[in-house]
Formats: sequence, C-alpha cells, structure tokens
Amino acid sequence: MISLSILDQVPVPKGQTAAETLQQSIQLAQITEKLGYHRYWFAEHHSTKGLASTAPEILIAHTAALTQSIRLGSGGVLLPQYSPFKVAETFQQLEALSPGRIDLGVGRSPGGTMKTRLALTDNIKKSLTVFPRQLQDLSYYLTNSLPSDHPFHGIKTSPQVPSPPGLWELGMGENSARQAAELGIGYVFGHFINPERGQEAFQTYHETFQSSAFFEEPAGIAAVFVICGETDEHAEELALSQDLWLLRVEKGLDSRIPNIEESKSYSFTQFDREQIKKNRERMVIGSPEIVRDKLILLSEQYQTAEFMILTNVFSFAERKKSYERLAHLFK
Repeated sequence: MISLSILDQVPVPKGQTAAETLQQSIQLAQITEKLGYHRYWFAEHHSTKGLASTAPEILIAHTAALTQSIRLGSGGVLLPQYSPFKVAETFQQLEALSPGRIDLGVGRSPGGTMKTRLALTDNIKKSLTVFPRQLQDLSYYLTNSLPSDHPFHGIKTSPQVPSPPGLWELGMGENSARQAAELGIGYVFGHFINPERGQEAFQTYHETFQSSAFFEEPAGIAAVFVICGETDEHAEELALSQDLWLLRVEKGLDSRIPNIEESKSYSFTQFDREQIKKNRERMVIGSPEIVRDKLILLSEQYQTAEFMILTNVFSFAERKKSYERLAHLFK
C-alpha cells in the first residue's frame, strides 16, 4: 500500500497575503488528516515573499493544536545555520506537547543567499561541510547518548520524552542516503528538486541501513511535485501556474504563484520551454489514473511506499481537490 504525506512550502499566490496563505495551510492540514494522509511537514525558506513557511517549529505547534492524529514535522530545518542542541530541545518540546506525532526533518541546504545565511547565523560564517557532524550530534542529543569524549558530554536535553521525535535527513543522492542509513534515521529523497539520483540513493540507503533508536528498519520517502486533475487536460492547465512559478524561482524573480491567465499569456523563450520540459521530470501530472500509475511505477523504482506531495498551484480550491483525488486513489 502506498502512503501519502504532504510537504507544504506554504506557497503564496499573487494577490493573496502571507497570513491568508498560512490559514489555508492549517485548513489543508485538517482536511488531509481526515482524508488519511500520514504526515504534514512544513518547509523552511527565508527572505522570500513567495514562500511563507519560515519557522516550521511554530507551524508544527500551531497545527498540532488544531489536529488530532496526523504526524507533523519539518521538511526541513536548515541545520548548518543552527545549533544541534537547540534544534533537539525545540523538537523534544514539541514531542512532549504532542507525543508520538512529531518528525524532525533536517537538510544541509543553505536556505538562501550568502547574506541570508549570515543573517541567520548572526554574521558567523558556518560551512556546509559541518553538516555530517551536526547531524551526528543531533542524533546524540535526541537520544541522550553523547559519547564520553564529546566536548559536551554530560549535557542532557530537555524536556525528557519517552521516545525521541522521528529524525529524517533530506537529501538528493547517495552521500546523504548513506549518511542517513549509517545513523539509522529516515531518508527523504527530493525528487521534486532533482530526480536523477533517486534509484541510486534509495538503493544505497536500503543496502547500508543500520537499525537505531529511531528506526529498526529503513524508512524512505520520496518528495514529488504532483498535480492530480479531473482529466489530463485539466491537470495540464493547472500545471501552467506551477511551470511559470518554478521558472521564475530558478531565475531569482517573483516567487509568488501566478494565475493561469498570466501563465497562458506569458512570452516564453525557447530556453524557458526547454527548462519547463526538464522541470516536468520532477513532477507527476495528469488524470487520477495517470497519476496512480506513475506513482506506483516510481514506488517500485525507489523501493519506497510513501510519497510526500507538493502541489503548488494558484487556486487553493484546486489544490484541495488534487489532494482529495490522490487520497481516493490510494485508500
């Protein structure tokens, strides 16, 4: 059985405020919980007006208070910019408030420009190369297992919880997959960013996985852009706004989602069209039957039974319907 989850970047449509978009995300979490979705994760992006999720830990806490059972998490915390100890305590606090429902997804993404990174670290230059050490430390803190030769041995994170939040690494290739496997944590492959190394990454993860306090067996998720329309034609029309949005994001332009009319009237260059075609490899778009078949095929290729879905279209009503169609496909 395929399990469905959601990765919400809280994308802001043009003409709508960030506050309105955030309320829609909370509503979407409540709706998808009733539809049977397994997890709802919030991304972390900074210094952009098109993505309103800057503090996933706050969104997790707020959403947890308004839902009952769906797992909530980050996808993911930008660990190189922060202290592993502080991140561990933040998510143990969340776990204490919502036992058994919290996931901590982390990644080594810089989170923006160099200036943004320096603002996040209060002008302290931190290299992305420290990420493996930070991830190891994070796993130690969450399980209170700092080795005796660790400089912070003896420190205990609080509040104490019966079991740690689920720890997941977000990655895009064999190196991140191997690191997650050796630590015995979950692995989320960013198909929606770069699908080229998916099979190799999941194969590496499964072959090198070592059980831990977090997971006894491999736990893999593929994160994918999906638009499930009434028909192929309907899905293609909805995808126009996502195509132009992604193109502009890649160019460093307006990161808000345009409506379909703007997307239809936009003057695309030949390079734009080629880039859109390439970007479509990161997406699953079509009628329910097409989407079902493509996700089943991808599940077989990746040896994973869980997908984390991103649907970044202009209309919130259409976004909800896409998630509803998906849920009915895999009940």
